[in-house]
Amino acid sequence: MSDHQTSYLDQSDAVRERFARIRERDVILEVKNLYKRYKSAQGETEALRNINFKIHRREFVCVIGASGCGKSTLIRTLAGLEKQSAGEVLLDGKPVDGPGRDRGMVFQGYSLFPWLTVKRNVMFGPQMSGHGFDAAERDARQWLELVGLTKFADSYPHQLSGGMRQRVAIARALVNQPRILLMDEPFGALDAQTRSKMQSHLLDIWRNIDITILFITHDLDEAIYLADRILVLKPHPGEVLEFIEVPVPRPRSAAQFSSPEFLATKRRLDELIHPPVAEDEHAAEASEKSSIYRLTDVADNVE
Repeated sequence: MSDHQTSYLDQSDAVRERFARIRERDVILEVKNLYKRYKSAQGETEALRNINFKIHRREFVCVIGASGCGKSTLIRTLAGLEKQSAGEVLLDGKPVDGPGRDRGMVFQGYSLFPWLTVKRNVMFGPQMSGHGFDAAERDARQWLELVGLTKFADSYPHQLSGGMRQRVAIARALVNQPRILLMDEPFGALDAQTRSKMQSHLLDIWRNIDITILFITHDLDEAIYLADRILVLKPHPGEVLEFIEVPVPRPRSAAQFSSPEFLATKRRLDELIHPPVAEDEHAAEASEKSSIYRLTDVADNVE
């Protein structure tokens, strides 16, 4: 079937069966009627409105949306770093009320302690939870082996590449054995080649341990490549537009980026995030462009 005939709703038998198995698993995270409002001197701003969704055990979910849709506000609320204005966040059926070891968090910035070695960074969480040095060290070495950084256990963060530092951050989040790993654009600051490698590393880790992942990204290719399902948010305020089941078969590979299923899904995401611009908006954009001053010789054109 050619790409123009393919819909993002079309699923092979294998993909359809896989989603049926996912739906049979326990629900790890449930978000019910979630609202988030901020108050300021200028009044009240609604960041999130009536967000509802469920995530099943060992599912990989990506969240995307245009700038201002509340992606980071959502994940910080799920992590317990911010309090919702209304609604519920339930982890294993229990309300989320503040940060907890049952949720691991990985940010775009590596958030590593520069004065600690790689191993001691990973040991930090278990030691803060009361584990002895030997037990914390044993756990740290296990997770560093999983992320492929055993040789760098005694190095300091500044001695590592960006991708390696992010792998340390992932190991530090997972060493506490959380129920869900929350990732806020973790690869956004990496170059394209390193980003691609980190995506593959993350999929390898996810396949080999009992972890559920919710991953914020603005990159459509990244979302389709990684996710089982993609939650699309509408901006101003953030609302659920659609929750898409990715029809691309697993295991995933770079070759699938040009497959009909991949391209059809990307086309749908682009339609949702970048809807057609109305005539009055076109006029406003044209007006903005016309106000730009030209600061070079008008006879010296570059196009």
